[in-house]
Amino acid sequence: MTTTDMDIIDRLKRCGTATLATILNKRGLNRVFMYGVTPLPGSRPRMVGRAFTMRSVPVREDKLAEDKALNPRVNLQRRATEECGFGEVLVIDCRGDATGASGGMMLFERMRLRGCAGVVSDGGVRDAWEIADSGFPVYAKAVCPPNSMVAHRFCELNVAIGCGGVAVYPGDFIVGDPDGVIVVPQEIADEVSRQSLEYEEQEEFILRKIRGGAAIYGTYPLEGEGLAEYEAERAARSKS
Repeated sequence: MTTTDMDIIDRLKRCGTATLATILNKRGLNRVFMYGVTPLPGSRPRMVGRAFTMRSVPVREDKLAEDKALNPRVNLQRRATEECGFGEVLVIDCRGDATGASGGMMLFERMRLRGCAGVVSDGGVRDAWEIADSGFPVYAKAVCPPNSMVAHRFCELNVAIGCGGVAVYPGDFIVGDPDGVIVVPQEIADEVSRQSLEYEEQEEFILRKIRGGAAIYGTYPLEGEGLAEYEAERAARSKS
């Protein structure tokens, strides 16, 4: 992981998906939030990392029989478990089909211990309560005890995929919080992370003013005296 990556990740960890959606929308990017992909029940994770992707197609019985005869070491779910890098997020394209699990405790626990940043799937996940207890960030469309062979054949690693209605390219930055998951294109991640952090700082100032009794008018968005006060406070911080 490069120093630049670490700086971007540090900034993105301090930004919510709502802020990132606002900043990306201002840049004309509206198809970046994954609809229907949520934290596992009972969890409130935060997650940031570059995407390592896995693509699936619908299961077909003749191919399923072939796959069962293969050495488990070539199974793509197991390969993804071992090849997804430190600080990376495994993003799984299940075509929005949650009738078969895209992973469970054994695979995800191995990833947690290897230092992966999390998992995102627009399919099902099994062993959800155990995974939530482990603290490993996992986002999915649904909890689904039946295994992957009911619905999915995993066929490619680290290629462009769709997940939750969003295009994800290997190396994109994936950000998750209790609200869901958003994709930050890698080419603009440095600038977006800086703009988003500044936006978060302004929002914190606005919230303090509202909690102190300020009216919405002139405060959200900041105008006039409120904006001048914020700029002065920001300038003082930059000097300290």
